[in-house]
Amino acid sequence: MPEMISVDVEDGVATILLQRPPMNALCLQMQNEIKQAAEELASRADVGAVVLYGGPTMFAAGADIKEMAGMTYQDMLRASSGLQDAFTAVARIPQPTIAAVTGYALGGGCELALCCDLRFAADDATLGQPEIQLGIIPGAGGTQRLPRLIGVSRAKDLILTGRHVGAAEALDLGIVNRVVPADEVYSAARELAGRLAKGPALALRAAKESIDRGMDADLTTGLDIERVRFAALFATDDQSIGMSAFIEKRPAEFTGN
Repeated sequence: MPEMISVDVEDGVATILLQRPPMNALCLQMQNEIKQAAEELASRADVGAVVLYGGPTMFAAGADIKEMAGMTYQDMLRASSGLQDAFTAVARIPQPTIAAVTGYALGGGCELALCCDLRFAADDATLGQPEIQLGIIPGAGGTQRLPRLIGVSRAKDLILTGRHVGAAEALDLGIVNRVVPADEVYSAARELAGRLAKGPALALRAAKESIDRGMDADLTTGLDIERVRFAALFATDDQSIGMSAFIEKRPAEFTGN
């Protein structure tokens, strides 16, 4: 049983709750528990969307620096693979994912949020990649996912300076998708996740995979990825349900098949 996270599934929405107070520092054990939870949820047919949440006051302030400080090069060479594997497991969850960010999402915490499809932030949240101030660089995907999300120049500004940004600037930069009052972050993320969980599951997965794989390919390859998945959806029940509902001018009731 996990000790530093919990997983709850209700009405098709899974919540991964980080539970390592006071800062949700992402130690090696917590990373492994996140990886196991992500892999389990990815295979569950009863999960249509996932919310990643750190609690009402803190998302994750970063990696466990005390744990890292005594590591040698050889130690970190092994540990960094586990760190990236854990975060990549979150990024590869095929269902839509939303990070509900409160308090701080710094360093590894910011990188964990970047692994989600969408990010909702509290109006008093703080995000950033301050690793350079410790004499290192982001090691859990920050140098790769952040530029893909907000562009190279903006990502370099944050990574090279290590500066923190508030929720309003994070929204302007495109790091977060929505800013809401702090006490509404989880409920807002949960509400959207609930709507997505009732959507056409196979089409949502196809859209997510087409975007993610297409971003790592040239345009021609990306268009091929999209074309194949677009055509494949015409073999699903939800395509028939959705188009019939549109023609008949009524809401679609998707089955996920």
